[in-house]
Amino acid sequence: MDILVCIKRVPDISGQITLDDSGTDIDDSGLGHTTSAHEECAVELAIQTAAATGGKVTVLTLGPAEAVEQLRAAVAVGAHDGILIEAEDPSVFAPEDIAQIIGDVIRDLAEQGQGFDLVLLGNDAADTGDFQVGIRLAYDLGYPVLTGVQALNATGGAGGGSGSSGGSTGASEAGALEARGIGPAGTEIFSLDLPAVIAVQEGGVDPRYPSITGRMKAKRARIAEYVAPEPGTGNPRLGLELPPETASAVTVLGEGPDAAGSLVDVLEEIGVIRS
Repeated sequence: MDILVCIKRVPDISGQITLDDSGTDIDDSGLGHTTSAHEECAVELAIQTAAATGGKVTVLTLGPAEAVEQLRAAVAVGAHDGILIEAEDPSVFAPEDIAQIIGDVIRDLAEQGQGFDLVLLGNDAADTGDFQVGIRLAYDLGYPVLTGVQALNATGGAGGGSGSSGGSTGASEAGALEARGIGPAGTEIFSLDLPAVIAVQEGGVDPRYPSITGRMKAKRARIAEYVAPEPGTGNPRLGLELPPETASAVTVLGEGPDAAGSLVDVLEEIGVIRS
């Protein structure tokens, strides 16, 4: 089963968030970058599924030239190659634009004989949280789609997508896939035909760490390059707001044995002990 995983270069936020001058995006000028947690899990699921079915994993991103770092990071943990759709400022693209551009690349590769049985994305990106690209991409390709998936199990005979033809994207003959996720009532299990699009939610697998051998492989990995077209819809985001900071308060109950009574009162108040 040949799998395409779409990932995104996002700011590595470990402290206070600030907005840029436009107020529509995070100011990442002083931040490092990483891959969204949902997408790290999507890469891991793709690697496991491809290994079990004799397939390969390709990672794709739309972003600046520096986003090749995230592609090579995915190769270092087990992906086979990458695709960079270069866009100097990816924030100008709407989810609709991004889905259309990815769909065009998939169709272009299909014409060259490289099809994909499955397309994985993160449920949403860590910076924008749009929750839209996966569903819009499935609509553009005419594929079935699932969201919030945490585990995959190949149950049919898909495989060999890179050398097959047929269908609008050159994917292999339809196979079957079992997908599991957490819904309002508990675990949900779905069976769907391939090719398909699935948005992955973190929690079902633990992303692996790259080995020294993997890092060396990533440096030599093939990264195909496309140039992103001008945005069609354009970013519809008008502005972001940061919630006001709430000051924390500390109450000193007392010192030494004299504080015991006050401590008991607090424990009774929050229901830890009964009077």
